[in-house]
Amino acid sequence: MSKYTAITFAPVQGFIEKSRKLRDLYGASLILSYLSQRLVLEAAKTTTVISPASISLQKGMPNRLLLQGEFSQHQAETTLLSAWKGILQTSRVWIEKKLPNDTYHWEREWTNWGNHTWEIFSGRGESISAAMDDLETRKLSRGWTAINWIGESSSLTGTDGIAFPGLGGEERNPRNRQWSVEKKDIKNFYKHLACALENLPQEAEPEGKFFALHEKLSIPELVKRLVTLPEIAKDLGMDKLESFSEIYRGPETKNEEGKGRWTGWFMGDGDEVGKHLKKLAVLENGDDELKKFSQAMRNWGKDFNRDFPREIGRIVYAGGDDFLGVIYSEKDREPITAKQAFAWLSKLPQEWQKHDQKIGLSVGFVWAGSSVPQRDILKHCREAEKLAKASGRGRITIRIVFNSGQYVQWTCPWDYLDILNKYQDREHQANWSHVYQDLAQLQARRAFNSDKKTFDEKFVIQFFDIYFPGEGKELQNDENAKRIVGFSDEDDIFDKSKAKIEWINNLIKVGWHLCSNT
Repeated sequence: MSKYTAITFAPVQGFIEKSRKLRDLYGASLILSYLSQRLVLEAAKTTTVISPASISLQKGMPNRLLLQGEFSQHQAETTLLSAWKGILQTSRVWIEKKLPNDTYHWEREWTNWGNHTWEIFSGRGESISAAMDDLETRKLSRGWTAINWIGESSSLTGTDGIAFPGLGGEERNPRNRQWSVEKKDIKNFYKHLACALENLPQEAEPEGKFFALHEKLSIPELVKRLVTLPEIAKDLGMDKLESFSEIYRGPETKNEEGKGRWTGWFMGDGDEVGKHLKKLAVLENGDDELKKFSQAMRNWGKDFNRDFPREIGRIVYAGGDDFLGVIYSEKDREPITAKQAFAWLSKLPQEWQKHDQKIGLSVGFVWAGSSVPQRDILKHCREAEKLAKASGRGRITIRIVFNSGQYVQWTCPWDYLDILNKYQDREHQANWSHVYQDLAQLQARRAFNSDKKTFDEKFVIQFFDIYFPGEGKELQNDENAKRIVGFSDEDDIFDKSKAKIEWINNLIKVGWHLCSNT
């Protein structure tokens, strides 16, 4: 019998990212926390749970378990799949009761999703480190099975079949299939479902509060939306969504037709948590230290979610060292400005330090135009967070994403982020238009070019020092510049200079969009 067991399941990030609405994100986080808790509670019957702590608290439950004792792969799979199938069963029955006049042929498709959505990984060892290493090794060998379907695919991801009553019917056989009839059936199903959720007769025209009329969702996407309903959450014993409103990104006033609201999205993760856990594990009282760490992070996630100022947004999930949130305002309130978003962002390191654990933080922050699809925003968040980590950790990458899909970005250590507040023009004012216009002119004259053959690092740093007095000397020192800009010791002198020039360039562009009054 192994002394320690480590367990996780996948795909977690993919499950969250396949979300169109804010409600989908919440639904995904509710499901993941619910599945994790069911695993933990079952494991606690025969083992000692080292991590996660607070197993009675479902919200924000991490999807990685560390146990003292043996909990087999079969036990883990049985527990998780049973919980997931229960979610599917409850959701399917609810739909069929709400729309009893439809003829349903889709039970087999729901069964397939019950069997093939998740993959469980389990590692074992005589020490905590050995169990964690074994888990990482086993994760390299994936056995996930894709589900095949015929016909059109989900309008959200384009990769999974559309859920509707005739999904498994004989008439879907390619030899018998009538495409026009099927499209009509799908349209009617989602209209009727929307009417049921808005308490309207089926012949009425729904507003699309819960389902947009053009949506065609797969079974998992449909379930993520449905578990946010209090009655379904109650039937499952799942945490319910206490209050909810979608993000309003439309015109600010009736007189500003076509202008929408920008929103801020932040995704964060603790730095090198795995390494930190291994350091704790080899201590003489390693089990206790790991429990303390898990408890501290669980408490931090709970407090972060509870204390986040509702007037500027909400936290989607906070599972310890992993979190996602949105900065926005309600429709009847003044829109959140980029400056307000940046002011809150600047205080995030102080919030993070409240857990009192020796781990850093990397965050991707996206300030997105009103027409950028939510699934694209999540992709940008993930990329920005990865860039922050790849640039040296303990950093934030700010990405401004325009409605065209283009973006500008800048990466900076947390303790140097205040550089944006130190900007001043030649009149000692904070008019970012001056430096932005000067930068554009210098780039047009190729005086601010990062090409190896033409750049002039000294000139660029002098220019930087004009608008950020005294800060140019920080970049002249290679050790300081390495920490701030994030280049490598292996880079040659030209690459280091190029990195400095691009960093200054990106700082000005991001600063103008995020901190300007324009």
